[in-house]
Amino acid sequence: MAEIILITGGSRSGKSAFAQKRAEALPGPRAYIATCPVIDPEMEERIRKHREARRGKGWETIEETVDLAGVIERAGGCRVLLIDCLTLWVNNLLYDAEKEGKRLAEEAVAIRCRELIDACGAFGGTVIFVTNELGMGIIPDNETARHFRDIAGRCNQEIAAAADSVTLVVSGIPLNLKSKELK
Repeated sequence: MAEIILITGGSRSGKSAFAQKRAEALPGPRAYIATCPVIDPEMEERIRKHREARRGKGWETIEETVDLAGVIERAGGCRVLLIDCLTLWVNNLLYDAEKEGKRLAEEAVAIRCRELIDACGAFGGTVIFVTNELGMGIIPDNETARHFRDIAGRCNQEIAAAADSVTLVVSGIPLNLKSKELK
């Protein structure tokens, strides 16, 4: 069973940099699983900067927007997986459901999260998930945004419950919320 680490925090809190440093402190090989599709030039530039931060540090990059469990199942040659980020993954699942004229239910997200956790059960290394903490701000003014907040929160709860450790990053400072000793 993989060691599961969840890194959460607000936007631009430093969680991705913290997760990368934590992953690089572990013996490789390691893979970065990017869930963000390139949707515009600004996002393309963000992705370029993330790749540059990993250059020359022994990373393989895997781009996958929805089948994270499949990526984990196929990543047997790696010892460390960094999945950045679950919030975008939930967004991608929501988008795919909407394209099919369906509504992505909270329970469906919970099932997908349990599939991720099950895939981690067969992985022999460390899996680090990065996610955004969305529930600490203003209540969204529309149903779609509230639904997204709710399903992202459900995803975070499912992964955090299974995680060996959970760290909240605030203003670049990591705060340990859960560790093996506190579990």
